[in-house]
Amino acid sequence: MSYRAPVRDMLFAMKELAGIDAVAQLPGFEDAGYDTAAAVLEECARFNEGVLAPLNWEGDRNPSFFKDGQVTTTPGFKAAFQQFAAGGWQGLQHPAEYGGQGLPKLIGAACIEMVNSANLSFALCPLLTDGAIEALLTAGSDEQKATFIPKMIEGAWTGTMNLTEPQAGSDLSLVRTRAEAQPDGSYKLFGTKIYITYGEHDMADNIVHLVLARVVGAPEGVKGISLFICPKFLADGRRNDVHCVSIEHKLGIKASPTAVLQYGDHGGAVATLIGQENRGLEYMFIMMNAARFAVGVQGIALAERAYQKAVQYARDRVQSRPVDGSLPSAGAIIHHPDVRRMLMTMRAHTEACRALALVAAAAFDAAHAHPDAEARKQNQAFYEFMVPLVKGLSTEMSLEVASLGVQVHGGMGFVEETGAAQYLRDAKILTIYEGTTAIQANDLVGRKTARDGGAVARAIAGQVEATEGALRNRPSAACQTMAKRLTAGRRAFLDAVDFIAGQGRANPNAVYAGSVPYLMLAGTVLAGWQMARSLMAAEDALAAGTDAEFMAAKIATARFYGDHILNKATGLRDSIVEGADAVTALSLESF
Repeated sequence: MSYRAPVRDMLFAMKELAGIDAVAQLPGFEDAGYDTAAAVLEECARFNEGVLAPLNWEGDRNPSFFKDGQVTTTPGFKAAFQQFAAGGWQGLQHPAEYGGQGLPKLIGAACIEMVNSANLSFALCPLLTDGAIEALLTAGSDEQKATFIPKMIEGAWTGTMNLTEPQAGSDLSLVRTRAEAQPDGSYKLFGTKIYITYGEHDMADNIVHLVLARVVGAPEGVKGISLFICPKFLADGRRNDVHCVSIEHKLGIKASPTAVLQYGDHGGAVATLIGQENRGLEYMFIMMNAARFAVGVQGIALAERAYQKAVQYARDRVQSRPVDGSLPSAGAIIHHPDVRRMLMTMRAHTEACRALALVAAAAFDAAHAHPDAEARKQNQAFYEFMVPLVKGLSTEMSLEVASLGVQVHGGMGFVEETGAAQYLRDAKILTIYEGTTAIQANDLVGRKTARDGGAVARAIAGQVEATEGALRNRPSAACQTMAKRLTAGRRAFLDAVDFIAGQGRANPNAVYAGSVPYLMLAGTVLAGWQMARSLMAAEDALAAGTDAEFMAAKIATARFYGDHILNKATGLRDSIVEGADAVTALSLESF
């Protein structure tokens, strides 16, 4: 089945929840209102449905391969990347002064979802390039920006992020790649980096590696890490001393080459410092935060693709007579209640996480462009709280949704020929790269909750409570039930916040034993908040006679989320607040 971009749902969330009309009031975004968003999304849908989606299965069957130091990508990828670049998609949300279109992240996020739904393996290349551009925009010199950003935006060059080493996975304090200062102000790099997405490929003329390394004599630990630009080809056309020595053989995303890069085997890889020495991790976090949000969007994208495939199969697959006797003989499995439960679970998860991500993207835009300093500060705090939720919740739910997609297919989902299994295999990496779910949860607990005593979390809960009041003022049974579910979820969330804020210093093991459940609780409640807002907006539109079929479906999906997903919040609360001892009760010797 071919992919169809959910443009209608995206535009609904952008207008009714993320407030695109308000974003269009921000300086620099005056031309980026609803009509612009609709035009851009429709064009993006055409490209992804027609060009990238047909290559997705081909990439799984005929992945990138490595031979004699060269990586050859899946047939069709190079031409598709040229079309992607020519369409201006790489520069969508980057500044016009460097050749970008300067659109808000709100529009960019929706387009990123489409690219990833169409072809997750392909999309990783522009995703990492976006991150490299963000890092240079923030910390690069004027010369570095002028040299590298326009070329990456036009698609002539791509970008990578080089953090991980064989002995240093998530613990970057163990980075050993060495940087030696040269008389001309440049540096030479020596070391090995692993898991470098699109670290070598044949789709662009040059690859711009952003590399964490330790200058000789720098302090130990994370305080001694610097960030460097190390292109595959130097300005004079010479091949730099950075070489791919192998690519990984992976469970999923097989068309995306994951490289092992060797720096300095032939005299040293020439690099230039970004910003100041020993501030590399600070700069890299800019790139990592952009990538973490984007990976969360990947989860939404993959869930959408798995859902669409499962619905099509459920409509086509005839098996068994419906239990209510509504058909005289066997019917399509979509008639069976449990199949509908699975499809509704897939749909509700996907729409809720999409809404959460787009609301977060709008906060990012306001944090950067709002004329009022206090508004910028509040939106920045909101966005930073949302990033681990968008990344952690959306990727974990993509695994559940992809697994349900296989289940809907039954035995046919377990064979590769139907394509359902690819989504499950591809989904697994999303919970791992750019920081595992536990790393996102640790960030949410430590930096985003305990550090300020839960102030930002409680402020967000206050907004949720206002929505509960609005729900109770409406006559429909759906709103009344959603108000009850949301109130219970918010209270569970606040109980967890109080526990974390109160126990953080005294009993860190108890707090971190429940870190992932806390992330899932916060994400489930705040995504449920967006579904509650969707419910009210859809009821109003339905009453006005607008797009009746879509609005009725939105109401049904929101109701399902409240009754089948949001109601799990109280159980998560109990695991966090009352279940820590059970996590550490078993002795290490007993495992």
